[in-house]
Amino acid sequence: MTHQINAVSRQVGRRVLKAGEARVVTVSQTYDAPLDDVWDACTNPERIPRWFLPVEGELRVGGRYQLKGNAGGTVERCDPPEGFSATWEFGGEVSWIELRLTAEGDGSTRFELEHIAHVDDEKWAEFGPGAVGVGWDMALTGLARHLSTGAAVDPAAAMTWFGSEEGRRFVTASSEAWCAADIAGGEDETRARESARRTTAAYTATE
Repeated sequence: MTHQINAVSRQVGRRVLKAGEARVVTVSQTYDAPLDDVWDACTNPERIPRWFLPVEGELRVGGRYQLKGNAGGTVERCDPPEGFSATWEFGGEVSWIELRLTAEGDGSTRFELEHIAHVDDEKWAEFGPGAVGVGWDMALTGLARHLSTGAAVDPAAAMTWFGSEEGRRFVTASSEAWCAADIAGGEDETRARESARRTTAAYTATE
């Protein structure tokens, strides 16, 4: 758990879009796998469910996709095997994701994903970058396991793990790491810590 948390780099910044100012969450990790393999894992509809979620739709430029129980959207750009961009539509709100893959000299691949949301995004106002950051940390954990072992993540087992004490510690550590990135990105420390506290509570709440 600690190794995976430390293996991920996190940044929080801003970007100006045509529609106005946006906040940018960037998550990255280097995997001991060749570029083509990481690209296939991120774009092949048969492999995506092995580490993330089942996906339906047309994974091509202009095509619509839908992740089971999560976001859907439109693929806006695709530059194999280096990256793609798409809208991320969930809960009545629209944001964007941009994936970049870079081959490293030792045969490994750097995965970098930006999640871009308008500054007036309601979830950001309440939870800060952890609103999406913790979820991406979970996804990168699944991708790391899949690329290193070839095994598929069992959704039921994953949900059980995230509800366990170790899983709650992982979420807490992820939330704290995003809090640190938020502060480093210029957010007021008190506000960042309050947002992180709400994020941790939301992800670890039990019925």
